[in-house]
Amino acid sequence: MKFIYTIILVLSVLVLGCTTPEAKKPVAAEEITIDSIMSEDVAGTWIEDYQQALKLSKEQNKPILINFTGSDWCGWCKKLMGEVFTKQEFIDYSKANLILLKIDFPSKIQQSADLKKQNNQLQDKFKVKGYPTIVLLDSKEVELGRTGYQPGGPSAYIQHLESFLKK
Repeated sequence: MKFIYTIILVLSVLVLGCTTPEAKKPVAAEEITIDSIMSEDVAGTWIEDYQQALKLSKEQNKPILINFTGSDWCGWCKKLMGEVFTKQEFIDYSKANLILLKIDFPSKIQQSADLKKQNNQLQDKFKVKGYPTIVLLDSKEVELGRTGYQPGGPSAYIQHLESFLKK
């Protein structure tokens, strides 16, 4: 009898262990609208469409912070995200002052062919050679400044960004 219970237990573990949880469906770029980006729930979050970022920049009279990143493999990118971009102080600042654009070059995250094409074109256009590269851009596509990881947390990073905006 113990033998039968053992076999049932082993088979149960094998069957349950082989099932995969249902993956979350990624949001397609087409599902993101200007209205949803401008809503309070989405303000201060990263968008991935360059043309939408330019449009928002013109409408809201805010510069674009472009984050060229390797989000799932680049150590300095992860450090910048963890120490600055995910902190409430930076989130609040960005909601009021920036359009956030993420141009990602991941190794494991799936992207559409159109997004990959856009990201490669922007990497060439802005001559990005390493990650993270942060480019501040005005609504007329004039580069206001360029930086990368900076130590000191959100306050220091905001002050660093402000130095580009005051020129």
